[in-house]
Amino acid sequence: MKFILILGSILAPLLLVILQKVQPKLRLLCNIVAILSALVFGNISSLAIYEIIKDDTVFMTNIHSIFLNPLFLLTGAYLGIYFIYRMVIWTLEEI
Repeated sequence: MKFILILGSILAPLLLVILQKVQPKLRLLCNIVAILSALVFGNISSLAIYEIIKDDTVFMTNIHSIFLNPLFLLTGAYLGIYFIYRMVIWTLEEI
């Protein structure tokens, strides 16, 4: 399973680079999805922290429940892939 995660973190951004070269409109779609993902990811994080502060609970034990939220994990995973994809694009533009 670890191998698949590592391989996916390498192949997924490269696939995005190839796809946006073939279909330039996909670049806009990738950017829009990244913006929406950042909003969702940030809102889930801030709401979880707000609940902890409001309820005056132990921060370190309760904050980890955020990792059980599939939407948090999905948006975070996309942002990780997207940032690597953008770094590859920036590197290719510099060559």
